[in-house]
Amino acid sequence: MRYPETVRLPLVEDLHGHRVADPYRWLEDPGSPETKAWLAEQDELWRGAAPPLREAFHARLTELGAVGMVTPPVWRGERCFHQSQSAGQEHPVLYRDGVPVLDPMELDPAGLTTLDDWHPGPDGRLLAYQLSRSGDERADLYVRDLDTGLVLDGPIGGCRYSPVAWLPGGDAFYYVRFHEGVFLHRLGVAEDVPVCGAGAVGYGISISPDGRWLLVSAGGSAYQDVWVADLARGGPEEPSLRAAQRGVRARTAAGIGPDGRLYLLTDRDAPRRRLCVADPAEPDRWRELVPEDPDAVLGAFTVLEGGRLLVSAVRHAVAEINVYDAETGEPAGPVPLPGNGSVGAFTSRPGRGHEAWFSYTDAVTPPQVWRYDARGGTAELWAAPPGQAPAPDVESRHVEYESADGTRIRMIVIARPDTGGGPRPAILNGYGGFGVPLLPGYAADSLAWVAAGGVLAIANLRGGGEEGEAWHRDGMLERKQNVFDDFVAAAEKLIADGWTTPDRLAVWGESNGGLLVGAAITQRPDLFAAAVCSAGLLDMVRYHHSGLGPSWVAEYGCADDPEELPWLLAYSPYHRVREGVDYPATLFTVSAADTRVDPMHARKMCAAMQHATSGDRPILLRHEPDVGHGARAASRSIALAADALAFIARHTSDPAGLAGDADGVDAAAGAQLGGGPVQVVADGSLP
Repeated sequence: MRYPETVRLPLVEDLHGHRVADPYRWLEDPGSPETKAWLAEQDELWRGAAPPLREAFHARLTELGAVGMVTPPVWRGERCFHQSQSAGQEHPVLYRDGVPVLDPMELDPAGLTTLDDWHPGPDGRLLAYQLSRSGDERADLYVRDLDTGLVLDGPIGGCRYSPVAWLPGGDAFYYVRFHEGVFLHRLGVAEDVPVCGAGAVGYGISISPDGRWLLVSAGGSAYQDVWVADLARGGPEEPSLRAAQRGVRARTAAGIGPDGRLYLLTDRDAPRRRLCVADPAEPDRWRELVPEDPDAVLGAFTVLEGGRLLVSAVRHAVAEINVYDAETGEPAGPVPLPGNGSVGAFTSRPGRGHEAWFSYTDAVTPPQVWRYDARGGTAELWAAPPGQAPAPDVESRHVEYESADGTRIRMIVIARPDTGGGPRPAILNGYGGFGVPLLPGYAADSLAWVAAGGVLAIANLRGGGEEGEAWHRDGMLERKQNVFDDFVAAAEKLIADGWTTPDRLAVWGESNGGLLVGAAITQRPDLFAAAVCSAGLLDMVRYHHSGLGPSWVAEYGCADDPEELPWLLAYSPYHRVREGVDYPATLFTVSAADTRVDPMHARKMCAAMQHATSGDRPILLRHEPDVGHGARAASRSIALAADALAFIARHTSDPAGLAGDADGVDAAAGAQLGGGPVQVVADGSLP
């Protein structure tokens, strides 16, 4: 393969006594004629290397994605809102009482506009919603009268998945401007009132069901401050905020229950979280209600009538829901779930507090909506996705292994029951960051691979949230190498147990998971045949200069700090590329409008590996315009997944195996299938 001629600059900087080379700094500028010409040559190279199974995987993924999606109901008065997406629809549609009220494709038939968030007003007549375009996630907020269809307000700029908290009466709301703070907006008034100033990475806001109490949280991936204000004692423009938690290295989520109490779900003095209560008038005087579970991480909660409290938990990456007495915290039994999967947050209906809704999904079950009735103590299926796909025939095995320092790590290995006859092509996936757990979930690309005869392994690495906050902190900052050691040990375990071999093993990760892939292939290139690195952080010396990089300093550290630079240099994939190494076949996938992870990471890393590799396995870049890091049209997601799977198949299989030709995959696809690597994180991405 002939790679484009790429200029190498003799650029070496002295950073705190370390000589740091950066020969491809010029590729950081996406608008320069040189970068555009280089990208054009890389595009031509990628198109010429079309993997032979792309169309077969594309057809299979289209079939599996036809299940669509449905979300739990959100009630405002007597009005019920939910989202649904059917086969062939590019984006989910928002419904009120079963009638579509907002379809992104009607706003933009090109499919480049996404509905990033939505918040109905108190009586369900008005809707605050956020739209972003071409994947940049820089949303504008609008207000629409759903009875007339008229847009009453907006655009209000500066939003990025902004929380919105409506005041009673529906003539004003609080919202968040990204990295600026909390503001009060009155409908029809041009100037918004700042309520809580900038300084934190992210903010959360909510108002109690009776409209009296305002809750504000501010913080990052390792801490959160929480304040409470009594809106009955002051105007909404200047709420008097009292601290429930401030200046503590702990993450706490707060809410006011229908019983008027302040509930606080926290990892303060409890790495696996505990649930506390307080009087909102004295928010810093907590009483523990549900203690920390030594083996499970507490999650969402909701308070129901009859003194019932629902609390979800994750026990070794498998979800459960338990019922407690809301006054005493005494356990009252579990809520039966349909399988070993994951559940989403609870929703409830004001005035009918005996009901709660939640989503459920697992590796072979598309997300469903379940309803729990506290009066009867029963849970039942409430809504299924609008489409159907054949249920896959797969088996999951829970595997434990030791990392380099002796820490026990868990991994799920998924394969067809009839997979046998020796090692198989395999994909290893992980995340390991920001306290985000990898949980079971339906995704078409994962099981399309498994149904074709491949093996999928999902490692629950340190840095994630599968085992609580201590697990997270053991994989961040100066301990980040633990994450990569856990991942390498997972690969060695798959090989030792006979699932695969180094010439049949691939790694795939996105965002922080892309950093994981970059570290794996530069630290242990001998272990892997192929890699797909999607929207990855790869230059850890300069990551904080672009995208949302400044927001992640608390997770990774910063090269501007002389103590922290050595941590980053030790594993920064771009800086660990060495000439004369036979690197695995590697596909970098980037989106031009990505405002979270700058595509410059992949450009620089691709250039460095193309220059350095001594083997004949390709190093390629797939560059896609008009999309970003997050939501995108369904057809674009399918095309990306098909390209990635076909690339991996080509470089992990022999002619008699998985990727012999399109007929081989089609024959395997005749088995029953279902869904991906692994869209089992919140969005598979950095926050």
